[in-house]
Amino acid sequence: MSKQSPDTLRWVEQAVKTEFESNRRLLSFDEYLELVAEQPECQLRGSAQYAADMMDYFGKEESTGADKGEPHARFKIFDETELARKVIGHEEVQNKIYNTLRTFARQGINNKLVLLHGPNGSAKSTLIQGMMAGMEKYSHEPKGGLYTFNWVFPLERYTKGGLGLGAYSERQSTNLSTYAKLPDEEVAARLPSVMRDHPFLLIPQAQRRALLEKLLGRKKCDELWETLPQYLTKGDLNHRCKEIFNALVNANGGDFRKVLMHVQVERYYFARRFRKGLVTIEPQMHVDAQYHQLSYNKSLSSLPVSLQSLNLFTLTGDLVDGNRGIIEYSDLLKRPIETYKYLLIACETGSVNVGASIAYLDTCLLGSSNELQLDAFKEFPDFTSFKARIELIRVPYLLSVSQEKEIYHAELKQVEAEKHVTPHTDWALALWAVLTRLKKPNGISYPNQISSVISNLSPLEKAKLYDTGEMPMGLSPEDRKILRSSIRKLREEYSNIPYYEGRMGASAREIKSILFGAAQNAGFACLSPLAVLREMEDFVKHTSEYEFLKQDIKDGYHDSADFINTVRNEYLTVIDREVRDSIGLYNSVQWEDFLKKYVQHIALVLKKEKVKNSITGKMEDPDFALINEFEKIVGAPTDAAEQIAFRQNIISQVGAWSLDHPREGVSYAKVFPEFWHKLEKHYYESQKSRLTQMHDALLFYGRGGSEQEKKESGKMNEEGDALAHQTIENMKSKLGYCENCAKEVITFLMKSRY
Repeated sequence: MSKQSPDTLRWVEQAVKTEFESNRRLLSFDEYLELVAEQPECQLRGSAQYAADMMDYFGKEESTGADKGEPHARFKIFDETELARKVIGHEEVQNKIYNTLRTFARQGINNKLVLLHGPNGSAKSTLIQGMMAGMEKYSHEPKGGLYTFNWVFPLERYTKGGLGLGAYSERQSTNLSTYAKLPDEEVAARLPSVMRDHPFLLIPQAQRRALLEKLLGRKKCDELWETLPQYLTKGDLNHRCKEIFNALVNANGGDFRKVLMHVQVERYYFARRFRKGLVTIEPQMHVDAQYHQLSYNKSLSSLPVSLQSLNLFTLTGDLVDGNRGIIEYSDLLKRPIETYKYLLIACETGSVNVGASIAYLDTCLLGSSNELQLDAFKEFPDFTSFKARIELIRVPYLLSVSQEKEIYHAELKQVEAEKHVTPHTDWALALWAVLTRLKKPNGISYPNQISSVISNLSPLEKAKLYDTGEMPMGLSPEDRKILRSSIRKLREEYSNIPYYEGRMGASAREIKSILFGAAQNAGFACLSPLAVLREMEDFVKHTSEYEFLKQDIKDGYHDSADFINTVRNEYLTVIDREVRDSIGLYNSVQWEDFLKKYVQHIALVLKKEKVKNSITGKMEDPDFALINEFEKIVGAPTDAAEQIAFRQNIISQVGAWSLDHPREGVSYAKVFPEFWHKLEKHYYESQKSRLTQMHDALLFYGRGGSEQEKKESGKMNEEGDALAHQTIENMKSKLGYCENCAKEVITFLMKSRY
C-alpha cells in the first residue's frame, strides 16, 4: 500500500476552509451587526417571509390551464429534486400557499395553521415536502443565510475572576473583545440556544428599534420596522438563554458589552433528516414540547460558579426542533382534539406555555387532512374557534389527463428495467383515473344558448375539454365560442360544495396498484394499455373496498366499469391512426397544409385580393379549385350567402384561436377537429381497396401465422407481406413499439374494428 503524501488532502482542506469563511459560519456579535447593516431585509425576516422569499428565489414560470387564457404561476421548488418528488400540477394550490405566507409576513405573525385538505393521495404531503426541500436548499444559498447563537465560556485564565466568579472586576489577562473565535481547546463550556433563537433577541426589547436606527438610519429603519415580525419586535429569548443573559448582566455589573463577549453567532442550515428547523409530526397522543432541567455533564461543570447555581431548564420536542422553519402536522385531525388545542394560543400569540416558561415561536405551521376527517371535525363544538386559526387550502385530485400522465413516469421507468412498456400505457391509466373523478354538469347554471350543450357533455368530452380545450364534435362555431368562454365556470361549478369535483375518484395510489398488477400479468409480453385494461376489469369488481366505485351512476358519470370501454375505444382510435401512419396512409402534415391553404385562399376571396405566384412572381386569383374541393369534402353550404357566412366563421375561429394562443402557431387540427375528421373519412374511403389488401396481410402478421397457414388461407401475397413487415418496422423505429407489442396492437385493432 503506497504511502500518501501530506499534500494529498490539501486541496480539500483549502476548499472546506474557503467555504467556511465565505459563508460566515462563525461571527462575533459585532460582526453580525455589520451583516445586519449590509443585508437588513435578509437578516431581519420571519419564517413566513423567509419561506415566501425562498419560493421567489428559485423562480416560477407561467403555465396556462386548459381554460386557455388564465395564467397560473408554477413555482420551481415543486419540481423534482434530490430531496423531494415533483409536484404534478396544483399550481392554484401553490399560489394559495404563497399568498398565505405573504399575508403572514404583512401581518407580522403566522397567526394560522395552513391545513391542506383533500382526498387520500392528492399530493398534500408532497407539496409540504417540496416546501421543506426548498427551505433546506435555500438555507445553503448566500441570500438564505440563517443565524442563531451560542454562549461561549473560555478557560479561567482568560477571565481571572470575571464571568460571575466573584464581584464585578475590570481585570483581564488579554485584550480580547469577544470569545466567539476561540478554538475549542480554549473553551471551557459552550451552550447553544436550544430553540435557535435569533441573535437580534439578545438586544433588550426596549432598545431594538433605537439600535436599528443607528445601524440603518431613521428613514430605512422606519420602513423596515413596519415589516418586521412580532417575533423580532416583541419576542424574547428562551428560558435558558434568558437565565444566562441575566446572570451575566448581574455578574458584570450591567456591562452589556461584556455580556456580548460570550456570544458566538453561528450560521445554521435547515435539515429535515436531522430535524433542524424542518419537522414532520405524525399522529400521536402527546404535546409537542417538553420542559425539563438540564442534566449535569462535564460542560456544565465548567460553567462559572454563578451559572452553576442556576436551575437551568431546557426545552425539547417537535416545536423546539422546528422553530424558525416549518412544522408539518401529518394527518393532523387523526389526533384527539385535546392534543392540538395549544395551537390556538400558539397561532394567536406566537408563543406557547411549556412548563414554567414561555417559548416564543417563529414557525410556519402546515398540516394535512383527508376530507372525511375534516367533515367530522366540522361537527365539533370547538370548530368555530379553530376555524379562525386555520387557513384551509383544498388539494383535489387532478382533472387533467396530461398532468395525471406525468405521475406515472417514474413507475414506468422502474418497470422498463424488466419489461418493455408499450406507448400510451400512462395515458390509458390517466384517462381512466380522470374519468372516475368528473361530475355531471348542471345545465341550468349556464346561459340558455349553451345550457343543453353543457348538459349533454359526456365524461370523455368533459375530460378533453379540461385537458386540451378540445370541443365536442358537431358544435356550431357560435356554440364552440360560448363553450370555450364557459370552461372556467365549468371548472368552478362544484367548488363551493363539500363534494366538489376532484374529491371522489381513483387516487394515484390506486392507479399505481393497477399499473404494477398489470406489469406482473404473465399473459402479456409487455406492459401495455391492454394489460392495464384487463387489470382495471378486475379492480372494479371490488366495489366494497373503494368509495368511488359505490357512487350512483348519473348519465354515464361515475360509471367506472364503463369507463374501461371508453378508454378502450379511445385507444383503438389512437392506434388506428398509428397503424395507418406506419402503413403510409396517414399524412397529417399534408392535411394540415390543405387546411392552412384553404384558410389562406378564402381570406383572399373575402378581401377580394390576389396572391403572388412564388414561381412566376405574377399576381393570380385565389385557388378556387382547392377551395371547391375542400368545401365539397366537408359539406359546406352551396348557397352564395350561406357560403360567405361559412367562410367568415372559419376566419373568425382562426382569429379567436390566435388571440387565445398568442405564443403558438395555428393548429388547424385543433381549431377544426370536425373538418379533420371529415378529411380522414374521405381519404380512407378513397383508399378502401388498398386498405383491405393491407389489413389481411397485417392481420396474419400480427397473429404470427406461419407461411403455410398464410398460403392455405389464400391470403398470401408478396406485396402485403412486405408491407406488413415494413409497418412493424415503422412502429418500432418511429413510435417506440417492440416486435411483441406491435403485433399485439395490430391484432387487437383488426379484431376490434376490421
